[in-house]
Amino acid sequence: MSEERRDVFKLSHDWLSVQEVVDAVSSTSCGAISVFIGTTREDEVDGRKVIGLEYEAYELMAQSEFAKLCADIRERWPTVTHICVHHRLGWVKVGEASVAMAISSPHRHDGQQAIQHCIERLKANVPIWKKEVYDTQESSWKENSECPWSAPSTAAGDRVYQ
Repeated sequence: MSEERRDVFKLSHDWLSVQEVVDAVSSTSCGAISVFIGTTREDEVDGRKVIGLEYEAYELMAQSEFAKLCADIRERWPTVTHICVHHRLGWVKVGEASVAMAISSPHRHDGQQAIQHCIERLKANVPIWKKEVYDTQESSWKENSECPWSAPSTAAGDRVYQ
């Protein structure tokens, strides 16, 4: 008994519901739901405290890249049943979720590997950008290290360009 695969992608300015993401992938044919929740962490950069992140996206291209990501996941882990990713846009203060994703599969191994791959590829390929906002009211756009155009860092944190 095979059920139709479901891929759900949502960009939202509203607070993310982990339960909504879990419900989107729930299936009686699956014994595992793997979940990842990415939160905005408190950090300090050059003596400035991060108070939140501001997210922007190229929404049409993000939808297209998500479809490619789902196809890639299904090719690598054919037992994956449903995939759901919700990502915040706009202001996300420290402690709040900026991304919530869930993947269902009959057994945990495939789902756990797929969820790790999903967050890595989402950060590398889906056009969603973040800007750190500091307690000084200054801000700085941040580069995802997973992006193919991102230059590797040295131990001192300087970029190495080749």
